[in-house]
Amino acid sequence: MISLAEGEVFLRADGHCVYSSDYLEQCIDTLIKTGARNVGGAQRYMAKNRVQAGVSLATRSFLGNGGAKYMLEDYEGYADTVFLGCFWTEDLKKLGGFNTENITNQDSEFNLRLVENFGESVFISPKIKSWYYPRDTFFKLFKQYFRYGRGRFLTRLLHPKTGPIRGLIPFIFILLFSIYLALDLGLNVNLYSLEITILLLIILVIESSVLTIKKSKLFKGEIWRGEAKTPGMISNFITVFISLLLMQLGHFSGFLYQSIKNKIFNHSGW
Repeated sequence: MISLAEGEVFLRADGHCVYSSDYLEQCIDTLIKTGARNVGGAQRYMAKNRVQAGVSLATRSFLGNGGAKYMLEDYEGYADTVFLGCFWTEDLKKLGGFNTENITNQDSEFNLRLVENFGESVFISPKIKSWYYPRDTFFKLFKQYFRYGRGRFLTRLLHPKTGPIRGLIPFIFILLFSIYLALDLGLNVNLYSLEITILLLIILVIESSVLTIKKSKLFKGEIWRGEAKTPGMISNFITVFISLLLMQLGHFSGFLYQSIKNKIFNHSGW
């Protein structure tokens, strides 16, 4: 599509999304006014069932978004990547387009190439609005984040110096924690792994509770789009807790799988 494109602007859209009526207008206006090479808005979430409700709330947490600026609805400014994107076609062609070998992280990888070649060039505007429907089952959510983990590893191989650190945090934390648990089980010395595990679960419970309560008005007013009755706080708390857990485990598993595939089996691609 990129090689055949003749227009000045190339806009990327996702089938899981709903777009504001002025989406294209705001993209092009921001592209021209800022002088950026790629622009987009925040990744806003909507839900039609209970699992989507939990995911939508979970992404409001640092544990669910890793501090990514494109997940913050009010953020305006430059970042390392952006949701979807509106590009100058010339730049896409000049830099070789998206890396199709990386199935899930092409947008982030290409944005890193933009930043490496042009400096600050990826801009987020709160005026550019779209709403994303996340995966509707926990199995699909885990599979999605497993693929995310694989994609983050491949992007790290291509951009070891400029790749955002948030793509490494879930893997490093769970890997170190797994080693810690193994040492506690294997050594005669008590390293208090049970107590630390309980503490981490308590932190996850507190974070899930805070999200459910603090975002209740936002949930009813903007996130929930289902025809059924709005899920209650207990339902949202449970699905948020599970979502946060699966996001971390899925990302870790995918990153680990791809690293083993690369380091042990010497396979550089997907």
